[in-house]
Amino acid sequence: MGEPRITASVLKVLAGLLAEPGAQRYGLELMQSSGLPSGTLYPILARLERAGWVESRWEEIDPVAEGRPSRRYYRLTPDGVVAARREVALMQQQMSRAAGPVPRAHPAARAQGA
Repeated sequence: MGEPRITASVLKVLAGLLAEPGAQRYGLELMQSSGLPSGTLYPILARLERAGWVESRWEEIDPVAEGRPSRRYYRLTPDGVVAARREVALMQQQMSRAAGPVPRAHPAARAQGA
């Protein structure tokens, strides 16, 4: 499978999954951690799953006994953990390069307490 296009929204989902790489997370948890609505989140999860970065499974419960529908759980695959870490690190590098060095105050301004 091809690599998914990495957008800010995809990075939010990957960062949420990387918080606990081996943990299984369901959609509502990922919506809360990423701040993304379901209409954005689920297509991203589907693309990540097609790329082999994420795997999913349906919870095996009796919805009547539990009083809620079954949840679909998602987690990063071993390849997905490596790829997600790479993409998040790459974005962090790009952001620090874009920010550039912090300008230093002129010595006279520092002496005056500015």
